[in-house]
Amino acid sequence: MTYETLDWSVDGDGVATLTLDRSDALNAFDLAMARELERVFLTDARDDAVRAVVVTGAGRAFCAGMDLSAEGNVFGLDETLRPTPEELRAHLAEPPYHDGVRDTGGRVTLAIHALPKPVIAAINGPAVGIGATMTLAMDLRLASTRARIGFVFGRLGIVPEAASTWFLPRIVGIQQALEWVYSAEILDADAALAGRLVRSVHEPDDLVPTARELARSFVVGRSATALGLAKQMLYRNGAAADPLEAHLSDSLAMFYTSIGDGKEGVAAFREKRGPEFKGTASDLPKVF
Repeated sequence: MTYETLDWSVDGDGVATLTLDRSDALNAFDLAMARELERVFLTDARDDAVRAVVVTGAGRAFCAGMDLSAEGNVFGLDETLRPTPEELRAHLAEPPYHDGVRDTGGRVTLAIHALPKPVIAAINGPAVGIGATMTLAMDLRLASTRARIGFVFGRLGIVPEAASTWFLPRIVGIQQALEWVYSAEILDADAALAGRLVRSVHEPDDLVPTARELARSFVVGRSATALGLAKQMLYRNGAAADPLEAHLSDSLAMFYTSIGDGKEGVAAFREKRGPEFKGTASDLPKVF
């Protein structure tokens, strides 16, 4: 597919680079970018030739937040509606709720979260509002020394979106999450690192190459099936109420991998050679 607001490329190891590409607007998030981000994670990124995705921004910004220059409701929401929680849950995928009520950022982060492959954010510059919250659905975040990250919703009179109230406390803890949201201050890369929001900080020229090499180390010589299941299990079981829930999915995942790529993995180990896994992320066994 071709995109107006994104650039998409895939290298020979299956590591895709997704670049937010509205550099003249500091890669501000608009409705076109929202639609394209959701689409790329639901389509192109699910191709079995893609093993991992690195997300970064063109120019000097990662994403400067929502483009507030649009006429009317800048978030694309239908102001004639007065939806209730019950109505939204019952009609989530139907008009007018799907396009007129659902948070566009949340639709993007749900698509990212559902991808059974590693997704790494390479935050190369300012990442504010949705520019910050979209990265929370990604599995790891690396930052440039030029990165500036802000959960600035309180300054605009709106709430944290993109399902960030689910992701952020799980990443940094509830106390840190509340402080950052309450203060609405801009964090530099070192503050983000100290708060455990980002994995590591890099010089600008090293950021994307480091993210790509990290992604490559995750997928080369690895089973796409085992990797996809492990991602699902870590996210879902980490929020389960009882370890029995983890045991149930562990048991099914171990059963199906043991008769699939696990056979090749054991054989390769015994024969002291590299494995040749055949499993794909598009055909994961059902374990939940």
